[in-house]
Amino acid sequence: MQIQTLRAMMIGTALAAASIAATASPAYAQARTEASEEAALQARLEARADDVIAVINGEKPASEVFAPAFLAQVSPEQFAQISQQMISQFGAAVGVETVEPVNASTAKITLRFEKALASGPLGLQAQAPFLVETLLLQDFQQLDDGPDKIDADIAALSGSTAAWFGPLDGEAIYSYGDPAKPYALGSAFKLYVLAALSRAVSEGRLAWDDVVPLDAKSFPSGIMQTWPSGTPVTLQTAAILMISISDNTATDLVIRTVGRDAVEAEMRASGHAGGGKTLPFLTTREMFSIKAGDMGEAYATADEAQRRAMLETLDSDELIRKRVMEVFTSGTPVLIEDIEWFASMRDEVGLMRLLADLPEDTARRIMSVNTALSEAEREGWSYVGYKGGSEAGVRNLSWLLRDGDGRWYMLAISQMDPASEIDTTALLMIAKRILTLKE
Repeated sequence: MQIQTLRAMMIGTALAAASIAATASPAYAQARTEASEEAALQARLEARADDVIAVINGEKPASEVFAPAFLAQVSPEQFAQISQQMISQFGAAVGVETVEPVNASTAKITLRFEKALASGPLGLQAQAPFLVETLLLQDFQQLDDGPDKIDADIAALSGSTAAWFGPLDGEAIYSYGDPAKPYALGSAFKLYVLAALSRAVSEGRLAWDDVVPLDAKSFPSGIMQTWPSGTPVTLQTAAILMISISDNTATDLVIRTVGRDAVEAEMRASGHAGGGKTLPFLTTREMFSIKAGDMGEAYATADEAQRRAMLETLDSDELIRKRVMEVFTSGTPVLIEDIEWFASMRDEVGLMRLLADLPEDTARRIMSVNTALSEAEREGWSYVGYKGGSEAGVRNLSWLLRDGDGRWYMLAISQMDPASEIDTTALLMIAKRILTLKE
């Protein structure tokens, strides 16, 4: 209704301007031209926003709406999958709520779903046919939401899930599942590595600007596995890559530098409930080697002492990229209940307390490089730090937050399904909804 009224107003303004065009001054004519261009831009943006709704609902093919550059990044099949994820959680896309032009080709749009408003940037080609080049729906405002509805949506997820949100020094605002049950962390384990490095710096054993050579490589994710061997890297650079883009080679470099014992000591200092299957604390290359090699089943059933002995005989030099990619890109979970890095929600609260209490701020600043939240979602928090983790069948999303009064909070959610892959988008949307429960 608002958009129709706005269009009517624009049309009426254009007709009124046309009736006096013959006697208008040059300045007025220029103003009229600018108004006409603005109206045309608004109309283009609104039309494409309507088209996006149609594609989300499966009423129009993506190829008619999105530019080739967009579809090269997000294929029509991927867009359809993402659309189905949004519809399953928020209901059908109902229509366009608002279109706010930013410049000659972009706008902030808000789309209305049955259960939520979704906002983000929309960008069009500069020339006809003005196809959509950019679309990023990143702010979701759940309509009439609450803990019961979140509970129901988490219960509908596959496998097992736990979540916890609240102040580190108080009771949970929201929790789901067993807070004492260990869940695989994926790359969120790197927060223990970051804490151990920060501790070593604070105690004078290492410095953030210490330079270490790149002497061994792991496998993606990350970029350092492609760097020349021997490249000098500062520990702070490695830590930033380890957390912000989850670089596995950077992670192993830090673990080797601070020592496995130091990382395990940091786990104990955080109050982790015994370590369990997390010990010995693996490097990423060791994890790849065990799961992609012949040792997996034996390692999964071994106790801690036996595992440490097995690591002494592990020959990861024979591990080839092709085999790793076959195993870890297949979408099939591999021994995720036995060989991973594990922590319960209670363990994670202890980890976040440890990170919040670190005597110097570099580690927390590193955690804030990539928060996985939009500017609007960070509003009201004086600090947001984040690390997520995943492999097939495993997802963890963990935030350390500080409110305007200086009180520290944690939001964490873990999902584990040994039988199938997990939908990261759905879990992230639920996490963002949990975050809005703070009054």
